[in-house]
Amino acid sequence: MIIRKISDVTPVEWGNGLSHRFLVERDGMGYSLTDTIVWAGTSSPLQYRKHLEACYCISGRGAVIDADGRHHVLEPGTMYALDQNDPHHLIADPGEDLRLICVFSPALQGDERHQLAEAQFSHY
Repeated sequence: MIIRKISDVTPVEWGNGLSHRFLVERDGMGYSLTDTIVWAGTSSPLQYRKHLEACYCISGRGAVIDADGRHHVLEPGTMYALDQNDPHHLIADPGEDLRLICVFSPALQGDERHQLAEAQFSHY
């Protein structure tokens, strides 16, 4: 059994926020579980080429914009899943951080960080 508190997990600055990575590859679960903060007012062009990801919003507001330009509002109680390695923009509204609980499959190594630039999607 694995028991961890948020105070036990050193956050990783992933590019536009912090990620507390509760479960990573070395834990042997086959997936990762993160508590991720997206800093207020940021926009992150992202694509996970090696991972599928599902995110559940627990606080804050923002949006995810898909490859077709569709804008999907994120607010507490909203989930989105990137089931096709989808390129997307993750946006946190100004004034309040966006907080997401995320699952990655396969598991993250745990030290991944994005190299963010508006001209291209950051990936790992």
